[in-house]
Amino acid sequence: MNRIAFASLRHRAAASLATFVAVLLGTALLVTCGGLFETAIRLDSTAQRLAGAPVVVAGEQGFKLPDQEHERVAYPERSRVDGDLVAAVAAVPGVARAIPDISFPVGDSRLGHDWASAALTPYTIVDGREPRATGEVVVESGRLGERITILVSGTPREFTVTGIARAQRPVDAPAVFFSTADATRFAPRPGTVDAIGVLLTPGAEAGEVAARVDAALPPELVVLAGADRGAAEFAGVGASRLALILVAGIFSGMVVVVMALVVSATISLTVRQRRRELALLRAGGATPRQVHRMVVRETMAVAVLATACGAGAAWFVASRVFEASAARGVVPEALVFRLGPIPFAGAVLVSLVMARIASHLAALPAARTRPIQALAEAAIPPVTVAPIRRLLAGVFAAGTVALAVTTMFLGPEIALAIGGPAVLTGSIAVALVGPELIDRLVARLPRFGGLAAVNLRARAAQFAAVLTPLTVGVAIALGNVYAQTTYEAAASAGYTDQLRADAVITSTAGGIAPGLVDEVRGTPGVEAATPLVTSRGWLDEPYDGKGSDPSTILGVGPSALDVPVSEGTLDAFSGDVVALPEKRAEDLDIAVGDRVTMRFGDGARVPVTVVALLDSPSHYAGMVVPPELLAPHTTAGAPRQLLVQGRSSGLPEWPSTTVDGGGALRSSFEAGLDVQGWISYLVALLAIAYAAIAAVNTMAVAVLSRRGELAVQRLAGATRRQIRRMLLTEAAVLAAIAVGLGTAIAAFTVLPMAVALGTLIPRGPIWVYVAVVAAAFVIVGPATALAARIATRRRAIVESHT
Repeated sequence: MNRIAFASLRHRAAASLATFVAVLLGTALLVTCGGLFETAIRLDSTAQRLAGAPVVVAGEQGFKLPDQEHERVAYPERSRVDGDLVAAVAAVPGVARAIPDISFPVGDSRLGHDWASAALTPYTIVDGREPRATGEVVVESGRLGERITILVSGTPREFTVTGIARAQRPVDAPAVFFSTADATRFAPRPGTVDAIGVLLTPGAEAGEVAARVDAALPPELVVLAGADRGAAEFAGVGASRLALILVAGIFSGMVVVVMALVVSATISLTVRQRRRELALLRAGGATPRQVHRMVVRETMAVAVLATACGAGAAWFVASRVFEASAARGVVPEALVFRLGPIPFAGAVLVSLVMARIASHLAALPAARTRPIQALAEAAIPPVTVAPIRRLLAGVFAAGTVALAVTTMFLGPEIALAIGGPAVLTGSIAVALVGPELIDRLVARLPRFGGLAAVNLRARAAQFAAVLTPLTVGVAIALGNVYAQTTYEAAASAGYTDQLRADAVITSTAGGIAPGLVDEVRGTPGVEAATPLVTSRGWLDEPYDGKGSDPSTILGVGPSALDVPVSEGTLDAFSGDVVALPEKRAEDLDIAVGDRVTMRFGDGARVPVTVVALLDSPSHYAGMVVPPELLAPHTTAGAPRQLLVQGRSSGLPEWPSTTVDGGGALRSSFEAGLDVQGWISYLVALLAIAYAAIAAVNTMAVAVLSRRGELAVQRLAGATRRQIRRMLLTEAAVLAAIAVGLGTAIAAFTVLPMAVALGTLIPRGPIWVYVAVVAAAFVIVGPATALAARIATRRRAIVESHT
């Protein structure tokens, strides 16, 4: 049987190629998911400016959720270190110097630092001297003694260049070094430093010193060494773990389901085409076990080769996906992509197990069927499916409905995560009863008959192998894209509806300067102006249960709030105060005048007094605090926007700022949502690409396997043109059915999402739907035309005898 199995592969190259491609792509995508998971677990980032410090002390990276025993959540902002701890670190045995690192924006792409931290790279003076007094700086390029203007926290300041420095290793971000007095004055949060770099005494081991430093510091601080040091230098590395796990989790789930459906459909098609051959083997004395074993070994031979090739191509695919994620801001560019042996082993194992199960299930009917019955079914394949498949289809369909109903009663973020699996369960239900769906839907198509309709119904089992990947691709593409666009539209409206502004001044370097705020407020026609700071955080006492999905925090003055106050007042909105959404306060039993504790995005726990409750109907209502309270707890340390109320055509010009209308609020918010949306768009693109390749392969195999049938039709008088038109008609109807089923499946995700968001009607550009529909027809059209040309190339009398 082994000899027969391998000989059969040589004569069924097209069918084997379809299985090969499906397994190869699935393996490569699974390895990609594994690489993203490994990167999220390791979170390696190569230090640049801090690379000269063997040990680095950084702020708390996250906190343990009060309602979870082990889960920790990363902070969305940079967590800083108490400056008083520098002396404690310096006193640890093995520490030669403990150097505080302070960073603050001083231009479009530059960062300002204390000159003392230059030793952490290190930088060396190549001309001049270090800055010693206020008003002096060292730059990487310039002229000694030159007076230059630098934007610090949005304010233009004059400095004298006293030295030119060069880094002894590559550093991406240009640096400007200030005197210790100036750096301390410009620190985003007074009394804190971004990190503490540790230089070792001769002969000291970094690991041992790191352990001693860790023991001497409060437990919430982290001591980093080796590849982990980059997390202290690049803000966002720790927070990227959730984004990576989200991408890998969604992506791997989609890939596993799509791969299972595509591989099983492809293998089933190849086995079904061989029913006559397998029946003859049975009639010649082969036992059912021998036939089954032959089919499985054929498939596994192809699968083993495909997984090897897929694993070989995986690094290219994985690195491209990761680079695209970094370019779109999903993960920091400083994060190093890791792909070790475990993702390869896991992907190969999953691919081979999936191919083994699919071949086993596909070979069972052919092996168990009696020879005479198998010969009859080879001539006229049955369109009915086994009762167990109908039962399973009903279970998955019920699961789809249950997921859809559940989604309608969930919050926006949870609904976005829970609604997605409905696409997968719905696709599985369609795949299980695909032949019967084709038969019944074609029978009900108005004004459609003829030979194409007869072929579709008679060969429904074969065409189901094409329908499955097409339906999956359409459903995933439409479900992911429109769920995301609906979410983005609701989130954007909910955010902007809370604020009002006739003009928005945005800083492109350093933040909004206090002097600019005062100047704008004094401009004729301006009624009010307030800085806007946005961040995310939690109510810590009482705990709001937000966990890994922190709430939006708005730092803004009352003049820009466009939300009615249901209780309390915003007349004296300054200091440690907060205004909460009324529904949030009711859920947590909070009243005006209560003292609550907020945990800001940098981990700082700040007691505040509730002074007002806001009547906001939006799911995206944020907690509102004064901008001067929130700004020091952000990575930038300063507001980036100024909201202006009132009509004025003479707003002052300020360096590195832009003036736009009130619509800039929506634009800036949607720019942040684009990062989240890119995940959905990437999954949709890869899913439809995978489905497209699988559909093209199976369609080509299905057409080429009908050479004999097409030759008989030509001998009966049909022309090549008529044959091709019939095949294209079949393909078009099949694509239309896939679009209809895929749209229906996607609706179980998109419509409940719209209800959960309160919009009722999904939002999104219509061109996306048109593009997906067009893609479905383009996928099968050219493949069918090319396969038809090949199938009718030889003389009909020759083909009829092959």
